[in-house]
Amino acid sequence: MYRTHNCGELTMQHAGNEVVLSGWVQKSRDLGGMTFVDLRDRYGITQLVFNMETEPGLCRRARKLGREFVIRAAGRVSERSNKNPQMPTGDIEIMVESLEVLNPSRVPPFTIETRTDGGDDLRMKYRYLDLRR
Repeated sequence: MYRTHNCGELTMQHAGNEVVLSGWVQKSRDLGGMTFVDLRDRYGITQLVFNMETEPGLCRRARKLGREFVIRAAGRVSERSNKNPQMPTGDIEIMVESLEVLNPSRVPPFTIETRTDGGDDLRMKYRYLDLRR
């Protein structure tokens, strides 16, 4: 199955449910024993959690994910310990049980969604990306 839900629709009502999500990797954070990946689709962003203690192979694969990789992840919806009120899905996270990279991507030179500036030379070289910001 390609997906069971969209990234923006999951809430605490879905806690305990098995879900399959697909989308782009927004960013990832490696905190030693756990890796967090923000998965984005056209409907929103959901946090994926990879735990080194329960799934070491999966966690190592998650550490290699780059920005804008297209992935499919299956797992169980759980309540977040540190809730993020700025996100519509900030109350939940997905404890990932399986991961599939649908399409790797070259990492963009700067992020599209933020106003970070890589300098005029970099912006001119990649102006087709800079126009999307």
